[in-house]
This record gives sequence, C-alpha cells and structure tokens, in this order.
Amino acid sequence: MKLIVIGSGFGGLAAAIRLRAQGHDVTIVEKRDQPGGRAYVFRQDGFTFDAGPTIITAPWLIHDLFELAGKQTDDYVRIVPVNPFYNIRFEDGSVFRYTGDRDQVREEVRRFNPADVDGYERFYHETDDIFETGFGLIDKPFHKVGAMLKVLPELVRLRSDKSVAKFVNEYISDERLRQVFSFHPLLVGGNPFQTTSIYTLIHRLEQKWGVWFAMGGTGALVQGLTRLFTDIGGTIRLSSEVRSLAMDDLSGRTTGVELASGEVIAADAVVCNGDVAQAYLSLVPKRFRRKWTDAKVKKQRYSMSLFVLYFGTDVQYPDIAHHEILMGPRYRGLLKDIFETKKLASDFSLYLHRPTATDPSLAPPGHDCWYVLSPVPHLASGTDWATMQRPYRDAIVQYLEQRYMPGLSRHIVSELAVDPRYFRDTLNSFLGSAFSVEPTLTQSAWMRPHNRSEDVPNLYFVGAGTHPGAGVPGVLSSGKIVADLIGRADGSAVASRSVMPPAVDPAPRRKRAAR
Repeated sequence: MKLIVIGSGFGGLAAAIRLRAQGHDVTIVEKRDQPGGRAYVFRQDGFTFDAGPTIITAPWLIHDLFELAGKQTDDYVRIVPVNPFYNIRFEDGSVFRYTGDRDQVREEVRRFNPADVDGYERFYHETDDIFETGFGLIDKPFHKVGAMLKVLPELVRLRSDKSVAKFVNEYISDERLRQVFSFHPLLVGGNPFQTTSIYTLIHRLEQKWGVWFAMGGTGALVQGLTRLFTDIGGTIRLSSEVRSLAMDDLSGRTTGVELASGEVIAADAVVCNGDVAQAYLSLVPKRFRRKWTDAKVKKQRYSMSLFVLYFGTDVQYPDIAHHEILMGPRYRGLLKDIFETKKLASDFSLYLHRPTATDPSLAPPGHDCWYVLSPVPHLASGTDWATMQRPYRDAIVQYLEQRYMPGLSRHIVSELAVDPRYFRDTLNSFLGSAFSVEPTLTQSAWMRPHNRSEDVPNLYFVGAGTHPGAGVPGVLSSGKIVADLIGRADGSAVASRSVMPPAVDPAPRRKRAAR
C-alpha cells in the first residue's frame, strides 16, 4: 500500500517505521523544517533546547522499533538512565529525592512521615495490579465497543472511577507525599483530581524500569528514528504542510492529501499524527463527518496548555538535578484554576529541566541549559498572552532566583519563551492545548477518539489525542496500534509484538537478533 503519514512526532515516526517494516510505501509529510512535532529542537547561542518531552519511561518501546527494522538502537542514539528521577521540592524547603531504589523511596517516605510507610507499601502493591492490567491495554485498539465491554469488569474491579489523587489519598496522609505520588498525570496533560486511577501505573513503571534520557537530548532520539525510517526506505518531506485530505465523494474514503502548496499526494490510506481535534475541524470536510461534527469536537474536554521558558546560563547550578518538580503553595486550588475555572493564577508549580546535569554538550563549557515549564489554562481562558507573557516570565524567574537559583536574572545569556499561542498557531492544537484530549475516565479507551476514524474508513490517528493518550509510551503505542490495524486490513504480516515490558533490563542490547 501507498501510505501518507501527516506529522513526524513520536506517534507518526513509530507508525511510519512499523508500516515501512511491513513493506508499505510510506511518506511522512511534516509542516515544520525539522522532524519531531512537539519534540522540536531550538538551537541558539550554543545551547540546544528540547522543546518537547524530556522523560523516557519505557525504553524497550524504542528498542523494539530498531529491532523490528533489523537495527541496533545504540548505532543511532544512546539512551542512559537518570538518577534521581526527580527532586520534588516544596515551599517549606523539604525535598523528596525520587529514585528507582525502593528502599531509598521508602526511607524518603519515612523521613517525611513515618506513619505513611505502611500506606505507601500498600499503595505500591496495588499499583502493581493496576500496571499489569492498564499497561496490557496500551497497544490494544478500542475502535469497537466490544473491546471496551471485554475489559470493563477489570476496570470496575480496579476502581478506575477513582481519580489518581483520591486513590493515593486513601493510602497516604501527609499532604506533601500525596503530591509526590499523584502529580504524574500532569506529565500527560491530566488533572490528578480528575484523571482515572489507572494512571497510577506511571509510578510502578518508573520504579520498575527507571527514567531515561537520550544523550544529545530528545532531538537526538528524533534524529535517530528519522534516520532509521529513511535507512529502511521511507521518505520524509519537510516544510510540507497539509491543507486538507483529498476525498472520494462516492466512497467517503480519503485518496491522499493536498498540501498548502496545492500539490496533491495520492495514498491508499492516511495516518494523521496531527492534533485530532484540529484535524477533524480543518482537514476533513464537514460533509464527511457524521460522527465527529464541529459540535462534538468542541464538546470534548481538552488538556491544559503550557508556558515554557527556555534559557541558558553562563554559570552552572550543580545542586539542581536533571529533573526538578517545584511544588507551589497550592495544589488542588491551582489545578482547579488551570483545569476548571480556566484562570491564570499568580502562583504556580513548575517543572525545571536541566539536561546538562546528564549531558554537558547541550551548552557551551561552563554553562547550563534549562527549561522551566508551567501548566496554564488553554486558550478558552481568554488570557491575553501578548500582554501577559513577559510579566509571567519575570514572575517565574524571580521565583527561581529567590528560592533555588541565586543571581539567575543576571546569568541568563540566552532565552526564548512559548505560551498557548505556540501550541495553537505552530503545532495546530485546538485551543492551544498541549496534550490534546484530556485523559479522564469518560475520554479513555473506546470513549476517546479512535485510532481508526469512525467517519473516514481509511484515515487513522496516532498521537496524544487518540488511544491510549499522551506521553512517549502512549504515542509510541498508538503507532503500533495503527500499524497493526493497517496490516490486518491489508492482509500483510503484522511484524510487531506486545509492548508489555521484558523481564530483564530494558537497556539496549547489541547482540539481540533482529527479527
């Protein structure tokens, strides 16, 4: 089959590699001048800034793509473990050092609140059961209601109706520890007080298989996957924005894509790695959308957006770890402002990323490379970011300088910032959402936009807005789902396996036989 993949984010690259490995003629068309989608790279003044995801939690999903193509991961990119996973800092000055050493995590819990050690142990063992069920579904399609009915008893048994925060709070009493073990949904665009407790599996995933980083930054991983795709015969076209799908009026099927230049590229099927909401609204003509009407698309709940300041400093801050979670004075109240009232608050909780803690090559000698990320409401808030970007940036820099990074303001030598307008205008994300459809229980699995379009039978979706959801493991798995669906529809051999983790260390293994 001749296939077009719209977008070169991790979901698009994963689908394209798998489809090419099946023997299809695959072309990726990418709007921007670099591959990567949200995992774009900004380079300036000798600094390398990863614009998108920076945390790898299921590295075997990456290794599987290389092995599928008969290649070795470390011939393309080197993935290394990070320790600690995160430092989680609180307003009272306390710091939770979050690692993969269970004894150390237990002692950290004890240091914060001895009475919570037993509760943490029970929580951890409960997440083991949730992980086995939840992660087992990550690469299974849910485009048929029967698939949902089949797993419903398990979801009921695991009390998936509870939120992550409610689940954690049943085991842990210290407010700071409650935040430590419930913040993870924010990494995939979810509100811990609304996201289904299935997402507690992230803690289990990290504890068992670690947190990893690609040397050279996430952009180096994108480059490695892109080179893998072209090495096995795939084609990628940059600076090629898609204006619309070409449609056949009689069959209701897509016949390819029309680029903004006016060029039409024919295809037997199209895989869309673009924002699912914006794709339906702008790429698929209304007359072909009986299910995903404008009203239905706009009725969905969408994740928060982000303000991100990328900056380089002419000094280093060695006391700051690679990943830092800086908890502000409010937790539930701030999340309510972001997700419910859609209000840009004056306070914030932050993710501070210092990749030069692991890879000094990302900055000039003696310098540090950073980004600081603040979850903010999406554009339905009405926030005037043209006016607010600078004062919001200044407030964050002042906060970091006063609490964690002395003299920061005079040591910043390079910077750029993005806000929800970037996600809307550059990444084509509806409402400037950073993670597309919010991961609530009623917007999960079969109730989430399907990997195979209900309206256009040969249109498929990968990426954050479809099943299984946002985050690198999720979008990589969506690529597998789509490749399997197309492989079955075409009758070609489906050259992929379950994404359940191996029983051994998931680091690259050079001597593993290629399949």
